[in-house]
Amino acid sequence: MDIKMLKEENKIFKNLYNGYGWELENAIKRDDWLDTKKIIDKGRDWIINEIKTSELRGRGGAGFSTGLKWSFAPKKVGSRPHYLVINADESEPGTCKDRDILRFEPQKLIEGCLIASYAVNAKVCYVYIRGEYSNEGKRLQEAIDQAYSKNLIGKNASNTGWDLDIYIHYGAGAYICGEETALLESLEGNKGQPRLKPPFPALVGLYGCPTIVNNVETIAVVPTILRRGAKWFASMGRPKNTGTKIFCISGNVNTPCNVEEEMGIPLKELIEKHAGGVIGGWKNLQAVIPGGSSMPMVPKDICETLRMDFDSLVGVKSGLGTAGVVVINKDEDIIKCMARIARFYKHESCGQCTPCREGAGWMWRILERTAKGEATHKDIDLLSDVTKQIEGHTICAFGEGSAWPVQGLLRHFRKEIDKRCFSEPLIKKKRKIPYLVDQHLLESKDA
Repeated sequence: MDIKMLKEENKIFKNLYNGYGWELENAIKRDDWLDTKKIIDKGRDWIINEIKTSELRGRGGAGFSTGLKWSFAPKKVGSRPHYLVINADESEPGTCKDRDILRFEPQKLIEGCLIASYAVNAKVCYVYIRGEYSNEGKRLQEAIDQAYSKNLIGKNASNTGWDLDIYIHYGAGAYICGEETALLESLEGNKGQPRLKPPFPALVGLYGCPTIVNNVETIAVVPTILRRGAKWFASMGRPKNTGTKIFCISGNVNTPCNVEEEMGIPLKELIEKHAGGVIGGWKNLQAVIPGGSSMPMVPKDICETLRMDFDSLVGVKSGLGTAGVVVINKDEDIIKCMARIARFYKHESCGQCTPCREGAGWMWRILERTAKGEATHKDIDLLSDVTKQIEGHTICAFGEGSAWPVQGLLRHFRKEIDKRCFSEPLIKKKRKIPYLVDQHLLESKDA
């Protein structure tokens, strides 16, 4: 079935480009806060079952069933209060969808917070925002103040009989705090390092209390789903990959953009119709990173027929992740690109797990040598071995996120790598290679 461009009436984020104003009065014109009381009056079980029926999967990267996650929260509030935490720590390179929601559609997020908080019995909601998003945080605070002034949140929010307070907390710019348990540690004022699971946050989360952590986009689509019906949302996309998704298209394209489209849209169609095509034409495409920098890249031949949804990308040994589509054409040095990504993960590792702490540095150093033409075939075998020793041996998914991109490079561009390798180590052989990231460190005596 050929998927056409998303119809205007089916778009959830109608102000994604700020054409209609972000303020509360403009948001209400776009049907935000419509029948919120009627939705909540239907009860927690109805809300959770409706979200399950819609097959909404988390938009933060993992793709876990949102309704199922909500159902894990204890049905009754005991001695410990329940919390809802919104993950707005958008640090995945290549991704900026949540930023535009915070800037241009904040009321959708706030209304979603009210409904989700009611569903999981939480009367306090924290929005954990990436430290660099200071302007977006100010915008969200203005939107929260506007909602308070109209009694949409606060005591007896929207005349529902439910109380909800929303607070903003700024992170310090650490990538690891995008992991939900590291985020909770940071929110508590501790060092942002992931926790062992189990126990899961739904039972033991913020301050040791039941906590549900959801992504910005996940929560922002909830009110529209409940207003228009789960069947409407499930009718778009593909089975188990339903609804719409904001795709962030960047890299070697003519018009980088954020765009809301149906899940399952062909990648080629997404790039050609919305991003103005690849610079130099489709024939000049080398590879695409489909879900932010932590997902394995896919080469041009796979991109020809690839559909953008969770299961299709798993089928080609990659992942949808945050849907940060990074296009790389043939004008770029693919190995140098990967060395830059590896350096990022080396820098952002929290250092708690030895395989990740040490392995991330090893991957970066080997890739830098490879890009300079100074690596041996044994180095590449070692690189492959290091990725496998990291994968599955760390507390959180950061280890996989650092290893998978390198595995994608080795899987699809091994011939390109082999061209730059030698059987024996080079000794003081100078080559005219463009300056690489932190090259001065590699050339030092202690490197």
